[in-house]
Amino acid sequence: MLIPHPLLGLRDAQEFSYLGDASLLLRPDGMAENAAETFFPYVYLRENPAGLHRELWFHEQGDRSWLVVTRNTVTHEILGAELAGDVVARNRASRDGGDLA
Repeated sequence: MLIPHPLLGLRDAQEFSYLGDASLLLRPDGMAENAAETFFPYVYLRENPAGLHRELWFHEQGDRSWLVVTRNTVTHEILGAELAGDVVARNRASRDGGDLA
């Protein structure tokens, strides 16, 4: 399986470590009043979809970057990858009212 690294081009998946659901990047605010209620699903509940899924991958044997890979879990086809830092920045901007799309 080849992963299209946004900076390095196609890389073999064996260079990466799979870390799970990319929703881990959307960590709740631990200082909010409802922190206990929002952290429970964040820590313990995970989706296991058949089909398109966004996943975290770490380029362990390369430039040590974190990627969000969009993959079809049924066919293992990889539809794209982007730097996790870019995804986090885009989510923060949309949450805070900015637009980085």
